[in-house]
Amino acid sequence: MITDSLTFVHKAIRSGQRVLVEGANALMLDIDFGTYPYVTASNTGIGGVSTGLGIPPALIETTIGIVKAYTTRVGEGPFPTELKDELGKKLQDIGHEFGATTGRPRRCGWIDIPLLRYSHMINNYSSINITKLDVLDTFDEVLLGTQYKINGKPIDYMPSTDEELAQVEVEYEKFKGWKTDISKIREWDKLPSEAKTYLARVEELLGIPVSWVGTGPDREAMALKSI
Repeated sequence: MITDSLTFVHKAIRSGQRVLVEGANALMLDIDFGTYPYVTASNTGIGGVSTGLGIPPALIETTIGIVKAYTTRVGEGPFPTELKDELGKKLQDIGHEFGATTGRPRRCGWIDIPLLRYSHMINNYSSINITKLDVLDTFDEVLLGTQYKINGKPIDYMPSTDEELAQVEVEYEKFKGWKTDISKIREWDKLPSEAKTYLARVEELLGIPVSWVGTGPDREAMALKSI
């Protein structure tokens, strides 16, 4: 169907319908706020809702951040929490981390809290949905990258150049793995205590709630948290 999408979307909004907009790429591929030059040609953050669809910011009610339980990246570009060892390969294999179009393997690493804070600063998430938590089921330890440092000194900003990001050292917090299959869990309270501890720390560090957790590859494999 070919139509005037601007009029179509605004008619739906005015009639009280719910409009769901899904971003196609992660924020760090954003042409303005991403890790240039390793970016795409458009706004992949919240700004894309206005520049791409013509929906004014005042009409956006809720913004949900979709975050894997670990970090991935396809192709070149800075990646402070990347795992260049057997743990990175394990994440790649269990998570089937290969590009959907190109088949290229995705680089893998631990969750990057400074990067997520930067993303939240731009997108103002109401909550986040952590996907693929089950990929970590067999890990003895799970780490969170919590602080960037340059020359041993903590920084409170996202480096703006590839050269500066290459100098970043990451401080980590370690958590005990849950070592159990969570793929059949659909209720938050039934998650292993170790997994809930890990998720609670993510919430604390970001200052926003985790509203859903992906517990397996099936569409229904989600545990919803009341917030």
